[in-house]
Amino acid sequence: MDPQTFMDVATYVTKLKMYPYFDITHYALMCLIVRDDNQPSTNSSSGSSIFSRKHPLACWISSMLLCFGGSILANFLLGEPILTPFKNHHAILVASIVWYVINYSPFDLAYKISHFLPVKICIYILKEIQRTRKIYEGIIIASKLYPGSYIIIAIIGVVKGAGAGQLLLLQRIIRGVWIKEHNEFLRPSFVTKASLLSSIVFICEREKFLTAPHVLIYFGIAMFLIYFRLSSLLLGIHDPFVPFENLFCAIFMGGMWDALKRAVQRNKPEPEQNATTKNDVKRKEEKKND
Repeated sequence: MDPQTFMDVATYVTKLKMYPYFDITHYALMCLIVRDDNQPSTNSSSGSSIFSRKHPLACWISSMLLCFGGSILANFLLGEPILTPFKNHHAILVASIVWYVINYSPFDLAYKISHFLPVKICIYILKEIQRTRKIYEGIIIASKLYPGSYIIIAIIGVVKGAGAGQLLLLQRIIRGVWIKEHNEFLRPSFVTKASLLSSIVFICEREKFLTAPHVLIYFGIAMFLIYFRLSSLLLGIHDPFVPFENLFCAIFMGGMWDALKRAVQRNKPEPEQNATTKNDVKRKEEKKND
């Protein structure tokens, strides 16, 4: 691709308006996450519609919690009212319409179409472009409030980009489900890790550690998120950070020493076995002498 054309594409992606298509895609994906989390006891591959029929209020609250999770968490951490995202009645109405269509469309048509592979690819592409915008906006807001506080800035970038994952546990509690092993602090998802890495890159850009044009950095992060999300969907590569995490833990988190300790203990003979062996040798010698 010609460099000027590449710059034009990057500039176009940077200036994209999120409403309505990107926001609607985000709402649809969050509602699908809630529905797919309602798996029936028969281990069906499709999300259960039983819960939305029996408990529509809990289903709606859970869906809205994920739809506006990034803003809710960011406001909570920054000392702002957590209900501010619900002040936008138009956004609530659009999200509610999307929720209704996903859960109550005739013959479950909307849910089935959303899981059609080409449609799913489009949803993921639009969502990752929006995620990039949210991370960048979180970095900008936190940088103005806490200039130089890189940890706070990175945290706000992460919750703006991956706030839904942080609130999965809460929305499950609302639905009466408690899975203590599944939370982002015990097992961070790829989305959370990628949002953290993206936040660090944006911070480095604002602090002039990266001299590349902003549109290229923004476009590069968007392509990074899209590439690995599609790799997860099409190739089954769910978390490319795992090999690096394993290597880091093996070197710096005691994994190498634990492995060495296990190897030493495996080769070390047990005292009882040694005693039994010595007794057998003595008995054999006594029999030979007799």
